[in-house]
Amino acid sequence: MAELAARSWRPRDSARARLLLVQLALVALALLVSLVITRQYLLARVDDRIDAALTQEVDEFRALAQTGIDPVTRSPFDDPRRLIQLHLQRSIPQANETLIGLVDGVPVSRVAQEPPARLDLDPDAVAAFAAAQDTRLGQVRTERGVVTYRVVPVLVEGSTTRGALVVGVFRDLERREVDVVTYVLLGAGAVGLLIASALAWVAAGRVLRPVDDVRRAAEEIGASDLSRRLEVRGTDEVAQLAGTFNGMLDRLEHAFADQRQFLDDASHELRTPITIVRGNLETLSEVPAERAASMAVVLDELDRMGRLVEDLLTLARSDGPDFVVLGSVELSELTLGVLTRARSLAERDWQLDEVGAGFFSADEQRVLQAMLQLAENAVAHTGPGDLIRIGSAISEDSVDLWVHDSGPGIAPEQRARVLERFVRAGTSRADGAGLGLAIVAGIARAHHGEVVIDDTDAGARVRLHLPVRG
Repeated sequence: MAELAARSWRPRDSARARLLLVQLALVALALLVSLVITRQYLLARVDDRIDAALTQEVDEFRALAQTGIDPVTRSPFDDPRRLIQLHLQRSIPQANETLIGLVDGVPVSRVAQEPPARLDLDPDAVAAFAAAQDTRLGQVRTERGVVTYRVVPVLVEGSTTRGALVVGVFRDLERREVDVVTYVLLGAGAVGLLIASALAWVAAGRVLRPVDDVRRAAEEIGASDLSRRLEVRGTDEVAQLAGTFNGMLDRLEHAFADQRQFLDDASHELRTPITIVRGNLETLSEVPAERAASMAVVLDELDRMGRLVEDLLTLARSDGPDFVVLGSVELSELTLGVLTRARSLAERDWQLDEVGAGFFSADEQRVLQAMLQLAENAVAHTGPGDLIRIGSAISEDSVDLWVHDSGPGIAPEQRARVLERFVRAGTSRADGAGLGLAIVAGIARAHHGEVVIDDTDAGARVRLHLPVRG
């Protein structure tokens, strides 16, 4: 019992776990993508802010330099050193920003605010600044990370001294805020993922509950009771699954009903010939003439049982998926073939009524079997020399083949019943079990068609109506 419970538990929980893993993987992927996009956007904003800060400082310095007049002495600038010092005194750098003045490649001044790192004391940074012959935008690595800088050369008329103003922003320090935001988002995403896991586990259980109902129903349903059906709620895939399961139960119930019908039919119809055979064998006489008569009866009953069993098997197989094998059939050849074979059944006035020309999709042997069965029925309801006509017609969508006899016909109230098993219409000369038209109806259903009994002025016209494309 424990092993059975384990087997029934694993598939369901496994499906639930797989569904949960898929959901979590999708949520995690969405969070990761959004996190990467958000981080790149924030970093781009930081770079834009750095560029704006550098541009602002350079523009302010150039505005001062373009006047050419020292606002303190009211005289023209005669030394780049004075111009740079004046600008540094006026400047208030932002956080993580610094300004340095160089004269002939040597740092001579900087803003009063202490920077995160002394660029004027960094030989590599100073060498990069001094190498600039014109306005340059570049980056240099320091102990506090990467610094983005802009160098503006300064030349004063009448002086051979070369000056330069360097504006630097500690890019990595500016980006730390983005790192903090990234970590916060990452933590919030992890918490959200845990919450989503719990909600997804509950949701997966609710989604799979109808599937579990299907499993329990399959365990409870037996061959003796196929009447249970699942309740179909909604129009989603799970509802469609329940509808499909109900359809499968309908087919199973129909199959079991057919099986029971076959057993009932066989036991009912075979009981009489078996009794006759048994009685003749038990009373078998020693007199040769009587023995021969008894054996003739026995053989006749055995032949009848053989035909009956073959008809019952045909009916039992008619609802199976492999009962017909579709192929391309030429209608006129099939019609003439039916007429040729029918003429050997009995002395009747066999005539062609109408012949259609064209191809359609069908099992030629099964259709031929159905038409010959209709011909046998027509023979059973007519006498020697009576007229029996065989015809066919084809349209764009359907094919019709029929047998029209000149017998007494079939009363309207009997037309539905004669297609059932063990039912014979009127006073037939045949000694069959009444399975002929039932077999024809089964062949028609297997082709997604039907048997139609038409209204006629005289006789019976039974028509096989089939689709052209099977």
